[in-house]
Amino acid sequence: MPKSFLIDTSRCIACRGCQIACKEWKNHPAVHTKQTGTHQNPPDLGPYNFKLVRFKEYKMKNRVEWLFFPEQCRHCLEPGCKAGADAILEGAIIKDPATGAVIYTDLTKKFTPQQAEDVRAMCPYNVPRWDTKEGKLTKCDMCIDRVQAGMVPACVKTCCTGTMSFGERDAMLKLGAERLAEVKKTFPKAQLLDPEDVSVIYLVTEERKLYHDFAEGRAPMPVPGMNRQEFLAKLVKPVRPLIG
Repeated sequence: MPKSFLIDTSRCIACRGCQIACKEWKNHPAVHTKQTGTHQNPPDLGPYNFKLVRFKEYKMKNRVEWLFFPEQCRHCLEPGCKAGADAILEGAIIKDPATGAVIYTDLTKKFTPQQAEDVRAMCPYNVPRWDTKEGKLTKCDMCIDRVQAGMVPACVKTCCTGTMSFGERDAMLKLGAERLAEVKKTFPKAQLLDPEDVSVIYLVTEERKLYHDFAEGRAPMPVPGMNRQEFLAKLVKPVRPLIG
């Protein structure tokens, strides 16, 4: 059965345990960063940072409020990145039928940097990253190795506040609806983000645009006026010799 996350940001305290657990499980190296005036660190997702707790600070009701957003790949039900990759080389990005996890394989190493950027542009949430060292596209893979072994993803396992839940999709949708009804009593603007489209469902307490630029998502159309079929044709054209 397909799996889903529910990430209830009303419970998040930005301990960043999920962020560290992800790096540890993936054996990712530390990334050198600089202080930029925010507690958010690192500043963005990267090839060695699949999970990132984003920090936003606002003055609300005469007090300073933090909005935390533990970002990761949404594992879209109809992933635009996979559609883009299929136009270049089938099998480079796959969707696990048992869990719904969207997986980037080593076949992405056959992409040129420009092709990878074109595929990246198909993601409405700006999640995939190009690993310049390995020469491939990377992102969260839902800890597919753990899930196939009957465990929950590392980020969920380490969450100490109940912010993150993981399980059968129907159960997570039900839990999300129940939590939303409860949270709305305190935060009338609370909502679930794109539950019909993604496997990583966020419950937020304020308008989604306040959390970060891509919490709202974007139309995966990198060229104004170009429809999806035209864009996919653009992807295929330069690599036909490679795959033909």
